[in-house]
Amino acid sequence: MNSKAVAAVAPNGLSAATSEPVGPDTEQDIDLLLAFLNTVDAETGTDVLRETEQWQQWCLRHTGQASVDTAAAREIRDLMRDSISRGSVESTAIPPGTAEWPVRIHLEEGVPVASGGDALGAVLAAAFRIATVGRWHRIKICPATNCLWAFYDRSRNRSRTWCSMRVCGNRQKARSWRERHTAQ
Repeated sequence: MNSKAVAAVAPNGLSAATSEPVGPDTEQDIDLLLAFLNTVDAETGTDVLRETEQWQQWCLRHTGQASVDTAAAREIRDLMRDSISRGSVESTAIPPGTAEWPVRIHLEEGVPVASGGDALGAVLAAAFRIATVGRWHRIKICPATNCLWAFYDRSRNRSRTWCSMRVCGNRQKARSWRERHTAQ
């Protein structure tokens, strides 16, 4: 895990920064999606999806399932990170190799449920559920070029910019202050 702070959830099931309820299933989906998006770490220069063995270990640790296609996982992760950082999926062209994803919709007690056939499918099903409950716009990428960490914006008005105000936000504010005062 990166050194960036991840917002905590209060014991009563409400997010720490707002009174908007976040259920345990949604929290698990958010945690899984963020773990997947953060398989690349700009701060340390590591990428779990560079090696098939590392990807398999990640899959088993986070989902309990295997996933054979490291290239598809990397392609999907990069596509998702790109669309999140731009704030729009409209202009994102979907690569031909990602046309069919291992996600299934089935009925459980008469209710449609999205699930994955493998670890990558589990991640995509979690992303689908996050989008379905209207929380996709809260998934963000830190704009600090030496960070680029994915995080969940728990602020009431969805205005959080940095993964951590104490780390990346503070660095940017100090940089801006130095630039303003050096120019005088």
